[in-house]
Amino acid sequence: MTGRRFRNPTMDIEQARFNMVEQQVRTWAVLDPQVLDLLFTVRREEFVPPAHRLLAFADLELPLGDGERMWTPKMEARVVQDLTLEPGDEVLEIGTGSGYLTALLASLGAKVTSVEINPRLAATARQNLDRAGLREVTLAIGDGARGWGRGEYDAIVLTGSTPRLDDAFLRQLKPGGRVFAVVGDAPVMTARIIRWVGAGSFTTTDRFETVIAPLQNAAAPARFAL
Repeated sequence: MTGRRFRNPTMDIEQARFNMVEQQVRTWAVLDPQVLDLLFTVRREEFVPPAHRLLAFADLELPLGDGERMWTPKMEARVVQDLTLEPGDEVLEIGTGSGYLTALLASLGAKVTSVEINPRLAATARQNLDRAGLREVTLAIGDGARGWGRGEYDAIVLTGSTPRLDDAFLRQLKPGGRVFAVVGDAPVMTARIIRWVGAGSFTTTDRFETVIAPLQNAAAPARFAL
């Protein structure tokens, strides 16, 4: 016996998860105990592409292929907190990606419809969500950059940026509903919550500045040519 100590991979993962929450997420003003608990129960590493699994808890946007990326852990947690969901809320997510944000929303008891334009990503997200036991999430393949279907929702979240928010999303809000969107063009983008306060009336609250990749076919403001 050499007395050599062997590392426990499970312990390493849980320590990395703890460090992510304490060093990244909390420092980004995410303090809701329910949201913090989710980060321990919904296993982010199961939604990260295998080639990048060792970076599952890093403060990085991880590539998903085809030019798409996962948000950073702190961004995911902050958005979930800012949406202030209640069990039974109907949520529309535009851009499923790996399905991790979808899983966080569904694990709060929300009824999630998620739309992904990339069929490969949609198939991978379905596998990830099924493995996590979240088979009740509705996934659709299509272009949701200008709204989706005719349903109305308590919350809508766009996982890609848009130069301007299409009015279709506001028309799909239930009374008291809210949209999270990152609006603008790089290098100046603002994360916003737009909330229904009355028929045809909305309030806008800027939450933080960030830069994320745009949605495919995102609505753009009119450009005037001379």
